[in-house]
Amino acid sequence: MSHLLELRRVTKVFKGGTVALDDISFSVDDDKPSIISIAGESGSGKTTMGMMALGFMPPSTGQIFYKGQDLHKLSGRDLTVFRKEVQAVFQDPFAAYNPFYKVDHIMEVPIANFKLAKSEAEAREMMEASLVSVGLRPEETLGRFPHQLSGGQRQRLAVARALLMRPKLLIADEPVSMVDASLRATILESLHKLKRELGVTILYITHDLTTAYHVSDYIIILYRGSVMEAGDVDQVITEPKHPYTQLLIDSVPWPDLSRQWGQQEIIAMDDDKSVASQTGCKFAGRCPHVMEKCKVQRPPLYQIDEHHVASCFLYDEQPVLPGEELGTLFKSKKSDFAGNGVASGVV
Repeated sequence: MSHLLELRRVTKVFKGGTVALDDISFSVDDDKPSIISIAGESGSGKTTMGMMALGFMPPSTGQIFYKGQDLHKLSGRDLTVFRKEVQAVFQDPFAAYNPFYKVDHIMEVPIANFKLAKSEAEAREMMEASLVSVGLRPEETLGRFPHQLSGGQRQRLAVARALLMRPKLLIADEPVSMVDASLRATILESLHKLKRELGVTILYITHDLTTAYHVSDYIIILYRGSVMEAGDVDQVITEPKHPYTQLLIDSVPWPDLSRQWGQQEIIAMDDDKSVASQTGCKFAGRCPHVMEKCKVQRPPLYQIDEHHVASCFLYDEQPVLPGEELGTLFKSKKSDFAGNGVASGVV
């Protein structure tokens, strides 16, 4: 059985030599829908991964497959199916709209292009139902221009459009970073509804580990285009193994009065690029546990347990993840995983 989406040894190098993604192998199946966070600092390659999964840019090396077909060789009906089944919600709730059209346009166009309704009345019913599902009132939303809606309303409208399409895969790139904290739980709950009720797998791209923890089933931590750690979100966030993940976790202001910031061992913030060479660990210049072999050899993904890997020589007594293909980790351990409380306390 083919994967829903597969990145096979994908590398992306931009002009000037910037390596955005470095030899990533990653797949998701649609038999068990899940929410997988792609997390890391700015410049880690997470948005590039999302853009490539959407087919917006080709890999420099490697291949990307959708349902077993090379994404960049799709044409005709296969390409139409891909465009319908793979949807996106982007960070900026302003840029998605043409200011000269009423907001109805963002839903009317896909309904017409993909022939989702047989009449104008049916199209209207679909639009209204989709808006209600994300907490919007159709009578207060439809017929308005983008500037007449708040940023939160525009972002929820973008999620409603995705709901309308009944996608198989949703790429959500920082969907709550530009909306008020009071609306984040509503938008994230809408994403959960896509997974729970419609069976949609979601790649949730974020720099915010707090929302990643609350909304995700699994997580991939990227640094300079490489995977540092990945697996079950509970294990990765509560028991981080890689020094980089520990640095990220320690910077999160958790709502725990007994915990102080900076309890982890201090990690130097100055990058020594001569240490983090093309052949060595990319995090070597910032790592308090750096060893000589870290400077000359890149660690593989060591399997801490069935649902947890880390790319660090501290765990070289553990087995290496076969093929370093992350999809083998994303097999649910729970019969009905529902996240870590997305509807409560996401701020």
